[in-house]
Order: sequence, then structure tokens, then C-alpha cells
Amino acid sequence: MKLHFLYICWVLCYASAQLVFQPDLSAHSTTETKLKYTTPDVKPKVGLNTPTLCDPSVKQHSGYLKVGWEKEYFFWLHESRSKPATDPLVLWLTGGPGCSSQLALLAENGPCNMGKDGNVTRNPFSWTTRANVMWVDQPAGTGFSTGLLNLDHDEKGVAQDMYKFLQAFYKALPQYKTNPFYIFGESYAGHYVPAVGHRVWYGNKIREGFPIPLKGIGVGNGLTDPEEQYKWYPDMAKDGGKSEGGTLQHGVITSAVEIAAMKAASYPCVAAIKACNMGGTNATAACRAAYVMCNYAEVVPYEMTGMNPYDMRIKCENGRLCYDFSNVERYLNRPDVQQQLGVSKQWQSCNMIVNALFQGDWMHNYQTSLPDLLASDIKVLIYAGDVDYICNWLGNKKWTLGMAWPHQKEYNAAPDKPFMMGSKEVGRLRTANGFSFLQVYQAGHMVPMDQPEVALYMLDSFIEGKI
Repeated sequence: MKLHFLYICWVLCYASAQLVFQPDLSAHSTTETKLKYTTPDVKPKVGLNTPTLCDPSVKQHSGYLKVGWEKEYFFWLHESRSKPATDPLVLWLTGGPGCSSQLALLAENGPCNMGKDGNVTRNPFSWTTRANVMWVDQPAGTGFSTGLLNLDHDEKGVAQDMYKFLQAFYKALPQYKTNPFYIFGESYAGHYVPAVGHRVWYGNKIREGFPIPLKGIGVGNGLTDPEEQYKWYPDMAKDGGKSEGGTLQHGVITSAVEIAAMKAASYPCVAAIKACNMGGTNATAACRAAYVMCNYAEVVPYEMTGMNPYDMRIKCENGRLCYDFSNVERYLNRPDVQQQLGVSKQWQSCNMIVNALFQGDWMHNYQTSLPDLLASDIKVLIYAGDVDYICNWLGNKKWTLGMAWPHQKEYNAAPDKPFMMGSKEVGRLRTANGFSFLQVYQAGHMVPMDQPEVALYMLDSFIEGKI
């Protein structure tokens, strides 16, 4: 009890010394951004463009689609390098909340990689090798997308807006109506993807709008069930879950006293998250309180070590966000690039105003959206690089084991089998009745960036039904 009291005092003292605590900086954002958002003086032109950027060898579509009267969402689609007429359509959503999916296009799983010199080079492991992929900026104010920011603050709004977007997309580009459809994302998309997937499922169920051929969803290093995931930060900080099969060579916080303090603080943290998820008239206040308490207790101690929370093997060397993606920002703000894309807005990787609006949503549990999908033969893949701290593989695996659904016993009894890419073991896979968890060896928060070949192989295996 005394240790717990002293630790809480330390947390509160540290908190009072900070101007602003932004857990997204250690739990989902990836590059520096100004704390400012300005709606363009001229509303974006809704419509389609056919750029020849990044990978001129494939057909592309970009532009804005209207989401209600007050929002315009930007997307950039690259067709498959293989069989675009029949290959699946994959929707990619980057987390944040408030971080642009175009960052993933240029730094993770897109058809080109951004070099330090500002030029793009062909990515041989692009997900467009296997599918038509579109990267969408959402919610309003994220990346190139525009709209009234105060209208977006939870997953009900995100799911409804993305459903509207998809209906508009299929109306504008009906040639993709028969392609199998998948939704993928990472980080805070652990909220987005289940919510959007469930909204699509529900729309299909009640025969609302065009029936979207949803076949599966995937979440990488996501924040999906905070109540379970926040329990596992101390163990991850200590040794990366080595006793359970993690590949991290050395722990980051090795002091037994600090680890004990973090574990002690996890109990009131989990209680606060429970209060958040109970709902009621004070739910928003409870959720915001949990957001602050838990991130100071379980994330700040790690940040103080100076190590990268997205990759525990390396130091954080480019500000609190650790990575330098300024070359991506320069590229997307070039006049010639914007002209081809059909945009006229200053692009920033992450919008912190959008992020702040979701503080009351952060601690909500979204694994409850998955059983309906699984019952309808919509596959679910949860994957996690095992050297990420912030949305670590331990917490993600634990919530998959705790999820209540008809085949929970079969899933929990299933073995963790080596995930082989040729003759090389690249991870461990547990799967049962369409639900899978994949631990990806030696990858951080952004699996397609750290292990691009494995990520593409994973996507192909999922589409082919091998996962």
C-alpha cells in the first residue's frame, strides 16, 4: 500500500510539471505536428483524380468524397500490380487518433518508399502486390480530409462516417463492387477497424445501402481492449514478455522497485477503465480521468528512459515521437504532388486537435464488436510486432484469449504454431474458427515498416485462407 501511495504521488508530481500530456505521442502518433488546424478557405473539390505518382505502373484514384454535408474525406487508391479486376480491395486506416493514412502509404505498406532525399522508390513488398489498396484520411481534419472537427469524438461517429464514405466510394467507382473487401489498420485503428467493420456488417444485415462484400478485418499493434492491455505494460517493460516467447533481448525498465510500482498502479488504472466502460451520466469524465491516470502510470515511466516506445530495441532520437518523417511532409506539400492528388490543404502527419477530441473514447473496449463478425464468417486477424511497447503483443494476445465468443474454448485451447515464411520462422500463430492472433518476430509498432516482406506474406496468407 505504501509503495502504491508513493508511486501515485510521483505520478501526480510528474503530471503537474507537464504543460500537456499527449498519450498519442507514445501510443500511436508517428511524427511531429503543430497544435493547429485550419479549415481551408476554399472547400475542397469533391471528385476523382488519376495521379501517376508513387507507382506509375498501376492505375490510381485520389480525391475527396463527401461524408454528409459538413465533411470531405480524402483517399488515395492504388490498384493491384497483379489482377486488379479480381484481387481484393483493402481499406487501410492509420491510428492516432488524427494521424494520416498517407503516412503508411509512403513509409509502410504502400507502393513506394520515401527516401531521405525526398524522392520515392518502388516498394517491392507493397500490399498492392496482392490487392487494390486505398488509404483514407479520417476522421475530419486528419491529413488532407476536412470538416467540422467537433463532430468527431468517438467510434460511433467514425463508423457512421466511414460507412457513408464507403457508400459514396462504390457509387463513384462501381468497378470495385464485386472485389472481396478487407479492412486493415494499426494502433488506434484497434478502435477504428472493429467499429467500422461492425457498421459495415450491420448495414449489410439490415440491407441498408449497397451490400459491401466484407470478408475480413485485421488490426496491427492496436489499442482494442484497454482494460486488459494496460495490465501488461509492466511485464513488457521488464523483459518484453520473454518468458512467454518474446524476442526482445533486453528489458528497458529493469529496476524491481519500478516494475513493482507500475504493477501496483495498474490496479487503480484498471478500476478507472472499468468505470469508464460502465457508462452512465459521468462516463465521459470517467473516461478522461482513466486516460490521464493510466498513461501517466504505465507509459510515462517508460518514456523517461529515453527508449523508443514503438521499438524497444532503439532510443527515441527525434523528439517525443521518435521518428523523422519530415521528408513525407515535404513531399505531400509539394505543389506538383498536390495538383495531381487534387488537394490544396497543408498536410500534417497528425492533428493533435483531432486527437484531443477522442480522449473520452480512448479507454473504451471494442473487442465486443468482433463476435458478430466472426459469427457471419468474417475473419479477424490480430497481429503484433513483439518489440513494440505501446500497443504490445502481450496485451493484445491476452485480450484475444479473454474475449467472450462462442468458440472461445477452442481458440484458447489452440496451440501457438510457428508461422513459417518458406523455411524461416517469422512469428507464432494461434487460430480457431476464423479468429487469429499472430506474433511477428522482431517488429515494432509498425510491422509493415520493420518487416515489410513478412507483412506482405501475412496479408497474402490471410486473403488465401491460410490464416
